[in-house]
Amino acid sequence: MCYSILSRSPLFQGLTEDKIKMLLSETPHRIRKFRAGSMIAQSGEPVNSLIIVISGIVKGEMIDSEGKIIKIEDIPAPGALAPAFIFGNKAWFPVNVISVVQTDIMIIDKSVFLKVLMKWDKILVNYLNMISDRTQFLSEKIKFLNFKTIRSKLAHYLLQKTGKEIVSFTLDKTQNELAEFFGVTRPSIARALHELEGMGVIEAKGKNIKILDKQKLARFF
Repeated sequence: MCYSILSRSPLFQGLTEDKIKMLLSETPHRIRKFRAGSMIAQSGEPVNSLIIVISGIVKGEMIDSEGKIIKIEDIPAPGALAPAFIFGNKAWFPVNVISVVQTDIMIIDKSVFLKVLMKWDKILVNYLNMISDRTQFLSEKIKFLNFKTIRSKLAHYLLQKTGKEIVSFTLDKTQNELAEFFGVTRPSIARALHELEGMGVIEAKGKNIKILDKQKLARFF
């Protein structure tokens, strides 16, 4: 077990590696390994445990009403899988979870994790912060998926990346990754970028983007 990786997890924030080691020594858990491309969990499957990626990367995907695969996000180590869905009346995975590369996960059963939350105040506070962050992320994602056109999705994405003050930034995704993220084809992304540039709204040089007119860009969604 690599405790230095776990110390970077939001769940263990503020705990030393020795504290994490002590916690896990008294907490029943198990490790599972998955090859690249393996299905770790399917949408609708019950969430019966806390699952943390301890090595590798997984991705969340969903299929829209037209049968297109939409990538929700990548979750690298030491991210947690569906932490906001462990408890509640609808405790099941909202998306398919697939390993991107060879991946190891740590599993702590729900009943055991509940005892950890009751015993460790710091873990409880960290967990509440985690599920609040996840709820906010999913809320933004739902809003994003409701945009009808690629141009509106792209405009929203670019404004999210720049915020109020920044006008220039470097894309952290390739056009292929953006296409997968939006659930469209790569040429569609390239065409939307070209259209926005032709309208004088943005300036694009490779992965470097400069927003020329934020107000006009915001009117696309």
